Amino acid sequence: MRWSGEATMSLSDTDFATLAALIHRETGIVIGETKRSMLISRLTRRLRQLMLPGFTAYIRLVTSPEGEEERSALISAITTNVTGFYREPHHFESLVRMAPDLLARAKSGNRVRLWSAGCSTGQEACSIAAALLDAIPDFSRQDVLILATDIDPKVIEQARSGEYDRGLLGDAPPLALRNCIEDGSVPGRFATVPALRDLIRFEVLNLLGPWPFQGSFDVIFCRNVFIYFDDETRRRLLMRFAARLRAGGTLFLGHSERLDVALEPYFDSVGWTEYRRSGRTITDTDLLSGLQHDGRN
Repeated sequence: MRWSGEATMSLSDTDFATLAALIHRETGIVIGETKRSMLISRLTRRLRQLMLPGFTAYIRLVTSPEGEEERSALISAITTNVTGFYREPHHFESLVRMAPDLLARAKSGNRVRLWSAGCSTGQEACSIAAALLDAIPDFSRQDVLILATDIDPKVIEQARSGEYDRGLLGDAPPLALRNCIEDGSVPGRFATVPALRDLIRFEVLNLLGPWPFQGSFDVIFCRNVFIYFDDETRRRLLMRFAARLRAGGTLFLGHSERLDVALEPYFDSVGWTEYRRSGRTITDTDLLSGLQHDGRN
């Protein structure tokens, strides 16, 4: 079949609503009318690659039992992977201040776990590891792990490689990061050192689906992720994070994100988009039903 570029010209209201609902159901991302042209642009590439005549045919594929692989490609097409090393540096300064307490917990027999949720191509997780190793090199000999997850398998594959273009370092990368890199496999690229890579486990994970791990976290970074969700999705996900943070653990959000008022009983604000888990217990009912809009059960 010969593909026609005419498929890029229009997306019916019905097909747009179907795709927006599918994306929201699979990822929690809200695709409103203002993002219609973005959706058309990005999916047109998929139509061309699949030799499909239009969006209706694409919807038939992506919603069919045979469409699991294409649903993954759809997620890759519509997710925006904007990240960088030491982005919002004040968070890493806070992390360095926490480092002695985290080390003490590890040396007393506790597992220390940090989570980079929505990690994209891994720069955030690498920055977390570099900050910890620079503050206390002994972390490499302790039971410390950074879980780094993203819904997009393609960016996780890239993150696992541990290699990046040198241009991503910027003009003046922090010394902590410079001490944790070496020459890459080809000119113009660098690689993270084994000591840093050993602290991180990269996994594909849809934050809205089941979380196939046990235990609690000491620190969770979930920055510039909630801006894509509606209020209800954001509230429920924050509650799940709260349930997985130990008392005294820290949640970092992005610079334009704020904690929902309904979650205030479970967190104390301790810095700019930095929140410490309070001792308030979260019940199964809280997790199953979500919080009431006024934040009270």
